[in-house]
Amino acid sequence: MPPDVAIPAFYWMAFIGAVLVFLALDLGVFHRKAHEVTVKEAGCWTALWTTLALIFGSFLAPRVIPGWDRVETVEFITGYLIELSLSMDNVFVIALIFTYFGVAKSYQHRVLFWGIIGALALRGLMIWLGAALISRFEWMLYALGAFLIFTGIKMVLAGDEELEPEKNPVVRLARRLFPISQNYDGSRFTTAVSGKRMLTPLALVLIMVETTDLIFAVDSIPAIFAITQKPFIVFTSNIFAIMGLRSLYFVLAGAIGYFKYLKAGLSLVLCFIGLKMLIAHFYKIPTLLSLVVVGGIIGCAVGLSWLAARRDARSTQNS
Repeated sequence: MPPDVAIPAFYWMAFIGAVLVFLALDLGVFHRKAHEVTVKEAGCWTALWTTLALIFGSFLAPRVIPGWDRVETVEFITGYLIELSLSMDNVFVIALIFTYFGVAKSYQHRVLFWGIIGALALRGLMIWLGAALISRFEWMLYALGAFLIFTGIKMVLAGDEELEPEKNPVVRLARRLFPISQNYDGSRFTTAVSGKRMLTPLALVLIMVETTDLIFAVDSIPAIFAITQKPFIVFTSNIFAIMGLRSLYFVLAGAIGYFKYLKAGLSLVLCFIGLKMLIAHFYKIPTLLSLVVVGGIIGCAVGLSWLAARRDARSTQNS
């Protein structure tokens, strides 16, 4: 399936419709009442979304979508792995946001749910814009490759940055345009105080989550364009990764200490993808090799982090 072969609109609408049905079931059936999501529950949801992504890319799409072959399957799985890997860093930033604002665990799922609704629209727009620019200006791939290498180096050198919501321009704009209540009102994003409608602090949390996802999308979406310039594959792999992000958050948020070297691993992934873009004119790295390299980097980063966490735990016990 060449990049310039358009997927019929029906398949786009069917995929988006299926995603909306799953979201409706999620909020209207499985999470109708606000509750704290346990690690076991989140693990089951993570396994479900991962399984659905693999079924879609490896079984359903090749049998239903015209032109989807083995190449497209490898591109989808590689793009999905890249998006999911880069989302892990986003998970830890979201954990800092929830801690800073003191969001009750029973309301965190609601924030992430509506955050994903916004992410679907924003990422869809960014993917459409990126695909249009790359198809018109070939040099954009080289510019994005250089940007990814710069971002990867900056990520590993910057260290851990402090969360400062009051410096977020979108939050500052929201405070300027809308009155904000001092207290939460359950899981509501708006409340009435003395007859006046106001945003609750939970609305500010949602704004922070949305802007954080947008910032991370600036890195992750160019990265997947290094694997494929086919908009449908870029979009579907992105959406599956984002859909699994909520459950992944509840699995990983309590285990931040076990991912000591993850940021270094993500930095290497960005640099590798950036290098792949820059040398594409001279040598095109096979997508299957890219999948192996990205999977190997993330696997090594997680494994080394786990070993370091065990070593630190033993040192603490012995001291």
